[in-house]
Amino acid sequence: MALQIDLTLLKADATEADVKKTCSAARAKDFIAVCVNPSRVALAKISLAGSGVLVCTVIGFPLGAAPAKAKVAELECALADGADEFDVVMNVGLFKDGKDNEVLAELKELVSAAKGRTVKVIIEAGLLSNEEIVRATRLVEGSGAAFVKSSTGYPGLPPATPELVRLMKSAAPKIKVKASGGVGTKAQYNALIAAGADRVGTSAAAGWFT
Repeated sequence: MALQIDLTLLKADATEADVKKTCSAARAKDFIAVCVNPSRVALAKISLAGSGVLVCTVIGFPLGAAPAKAKVAELECALADGADEFDVVMNVGLFKDGKDNEVLAELKELVSAAKGRTVKVIIEAGLLSNEEIVRATRLVEGSGAAFVKSSTGYPGLPPATPELVRLMKSAAPKIKVKASGGVGTKAQYNALIAAGADRVGTSAAAGWFT
């Protein structure tokens, strides 16, 4: 169960002590990854050395609206610092414009820049209709990314639900799904996994295990 959790610390005011505490919790509970802001990748890598817990970071977070070349540069910097996985925010504005080819080209460039490391693409499902969720999920699958991810968890957006997970899974059965956003209880986690989520991102999971 614990191995399907990305323990997340993406607060703007997260301190060095907070990062170390989160890494310690992930190490103790055997979570699969810790997800931190890009400037904290090197610290997390040192803190998790020898544990087997992966270091994940976010790219283009939280809006996804930076130019593609800026996202690639951010990813390459995090890669050099030791990141194992990248949660990339899709450019939702371009997608809403119907510029699917541009969105797909950007995602393919980011997947290539990751040099075989795991890429998860955040589609920000709370801003999309069901039809758009299906379309976005299929775009992500076509990019070569390993996962489609539901949300940044940005304040004001709806939480991940089993219904959303099932929709994403049905849209592109071959790609993995990471459910995130508003996952604050073990019961929510269980429901998302039962619906087919392959990973769950949450900042609350350290308290679920004793």
